[in-house]
Amino acid sequence: MANYAVNLHRTASTTASVGSVAANATRPRRGEFYDILFGTDGTVGENPFLYVIQRFTAAGTSTAVTPQPCDPADAATESTAGQNHTVEPTYTAGQILFEWAINQRASARWFATEHGRLIYPATASNGLGIATPTAPAVLVTTHLWYTER
Repeated sequence: MANYAVNLHRTASTTASVGSVAANATRPRRGEFYDILFGTDGTVGENPFLYVIQRFTAAGTSTAVTPQPCDPADAATESTAGQNHTVEPTYTAGQILFEWAINQRASARWFATEHGRLIYPATASNGLGIATPTAPAVLVTTHLWYTER
């Protein structure tokens, strides 16, 4: 079981995801998010943000980001990651696994308990996307760590 880290950035949008991680189409493996940092890069303002993590069944179109193994002895990830979506993932209705409201001036960190990890299945192109459905147009950043099984 290997652990990976990935940074996802974009200008916050109520219609475009910050980023996503999906099971590879040819060799899918199950993934589990266990640690996530949320914040903004830019001019400080008094703006509320809502971060949402939701399941999807198709990854959409995005700029590829390469997750890095936390242990350099581990193999490259079998998952794909993307940011700056131009075509949204196909989100599954009612499958919101996480919602967190924060202020733009604050950064936040979520760390899962052993049984509270956010899991995506070992099904081709299925995964988890991070969105900001209520956000001003400022640069947001999310750094997440996940495990593949």
